[in-house]
Amino acid sequence: MNFKNLREYLAWLYYQYLLITGIYVLEPWEKSIFNSILFSAIAMVIYTSYVFVPIHVRLALEFFSGIFGGQPESTMALMN
Repeated sequence: MNFKNLREYLAWLYYQYLLITGIYVLEPWEKSIFNSILFSAIAMVIYTSYVFVPIHVRLALEFFSGIFGGQPESTMALMN
């Protein structure tokens, strides 16, 4: 894929973004405010997922291992 095709593809994706969100009818300053809010919200969701999802997965694994017969860490420490 050469540079021209990549550039056309990115322009097509941007055009699709404008059409799907309906911001093609906005003025340039309204577009920038909308895009700033949208990308800030997406960045916050990604950051929150990065920080909190591993904690919840670990807690879920501990919970289900306790239900399905796994031994808690404190019992394992006493056995050694």
